[in-house]
Amino acid sequence: MNKKITGVVCNLFNLSKSINMQHEKINFLAHVFESKELRNLDSISDHELMSAVKNGDVDKLGLLFERYKSKLYNFYVKQIPLSQTCEDLVQDVFFRMLKYRHTYRGDSKFTTWMFRIARNVLMDHYRKHKHESDAEVIESKLIAADPNPEDLAQQDNEVRLLRKAIQRLPAKNRQILILSRYHNLTYAEISDIMSIKIGTIKAIVFRTLRELAIIYKELEGVHHEM
Repeated sequence: MNKKITGVVCNLFNLSKSINMQHEKINFLAHVFESKELRNLDSISDHELMSAVKNGDVDKLGLLFERYKSKLYNFYVKQIPLSQTCEDLVQDVFFRMLKYRHTYRGDSKFTTWMFRIARNVLMDHYRKHKHESDAEVIESKLIAADPNPEDLAQQDNEVRLLRKAIQRLPAKNRQILILSRYHNLTYAEISDIMSIKIGTIKAIVFRTLRELAIIYKELEGVHHEM
C-alpha cells in the first residue's frame, strides 16, 4: 500500500473533523430545552446527568442532547448523507434513551452506552429502508468552519470524495472506522458497542483504512477525468 495515499486519507479525516455541520436544530421535547440548567452544561458529568434521568429527572436529558446532538448527527451523516433523515435518527436516539433509561448502569462510559443505542437505531433504519437505492441518497453539503475562500472549493471536493469513499465501505467496517477516527473512541469502547473482540477491531480499522485509501484514489481519478 502506498503510504502517501494512506496519508492523504488520514489528512482528510483531520479536515473532515474540523467541518462545522450546518443543519437545523432538531425539534425534540421542547420543554426539556427550556431548563435553566443548560447554562451549566459543562459543570455536570455525563454519568451524573444520565443517572438523574434514570431516577426521573428527565429535564437533564436536555443537557445531554445539547452536548451530543452534533456528534450523533455527524455519526449518521457520514453513513446516510441525508440531512432530515439524520436529524430524525438523532431524535430517535434520545427518545430511546428516555424510554430505556432504566437500562443505564453506568459501568462503562456514557458515550459507549449512547453509541450502542445509536448503532441499534441505524440498524433499524437499514432494515426498514433496505429497498432504497443509492440513487435516492442525497449528498449533504459540508462547509468548513471559517474557511479560506480560496481553499473552500478544493476542501469541499476532497471532503465529498472522502464521504463517497466511506459510504462504499461495508456497513460494519464503516461504523467502526467512524467511531475510531471521527469520534476518537478507544478500541475497548468500540468493542463494547459492537460486541467484537478488541483485536478484531484493531485489524478491521487497519484493513479498512487501506481499503478506504484505494477507493478514494479511484474516485479521485474519476473526478479528474470529468
